[in-house]
Amino acid sequence: TSWRDGASPSQVHHPRRDKIAVPAALRSPSVTGSASSPRRSLKEISPKQSLHGTITRIEPYGAYVDVGSESDGLLHISRIRKDPVNRIEDVLQPGQSVEVWASRIDPAAGRLEVTMLRPMGLEWKEITAGLRLTGKVVRVEKFGAFVDVGAERPGLVHVSEMGPGRRNDPADLVSVGDEVDVTILEVDSKKKQFRLSMKDSYLPESEEVEPAVPTAMELALRQALEGGSGPTVPGPAEGKKGRPSGRSEQEEILSRTLQKKVRTQPGGD
Repeated sequence: TSWRDGASPSQVHHPRRDKIAVPAALRSPSVTGSASSPRRSLKEISPKQSLHGTITRIEPYGAYVDVGSESDGLLHISRIRKDPVNRIEDVLQPGQSVEVWASRIDPAAGRLEVTMLRPMGLEWKEITAGLRLTGKVVRVEKFGAFVDVGAERPGLVHVSEMGPGRRNDPADLVSVGDEVDVTILEVDSKKKQFRLSMKDSYLPESEEVEPAVPTAMELALRQALEGGSGPTVPGPAEGKKGRPSGRSEQEEILSRTLQKKVRTQPGGD
């Protein structure tokens, strides 16, 4: 057979052949998209980071996902969903777009493992007493409220820890969906339970709690108990017009009485 204009077989246009697409399952698992697009280094990926990718290959144990990095991520069959998966083909197909999260990264070995299960924002090892968090009320009971702080399960704020003073009904203070500031009081890792408090949220972070200043009566009494020695007990502070500031007249009278008792005690002079 002769070819027109001396064209070789490789130069001849074949409409049917041009329309044939290479199945995604036969493509290289490490190359998708534009060949000129730069591949991201595994060092640039951090644990729990959200990634969008495409399924490139399916195996009995899982699937490989191209997330634009130098290596495809391995999605194990147990990390596809919470319910067991018997055949991966029933839930995933090559070429399917998925959202995954990085679970393990080993740049030295060029290995990336991903999961389709949204990771917890707070791991159990990160839950410690004294930690302050912001959470959302997910359930209200007569004895308190459960608050989701991003852990595997919500924590309990007992009604006695919902604010200053005595509280009877938690529903009077919070509702489902409310965002509240809480502090972790106690953690039981074995039972996977932790107790929370809302009391600290009533104190502004910028406001420092100053130690209480002893009154003149307290100073005089302390001096009397110590044997009457020490500096003279100060009187009430006066303002610009000579009036007692912050001290009542009764307190002033009691203060002077205690001072006289101190002077009359043996060793008081």
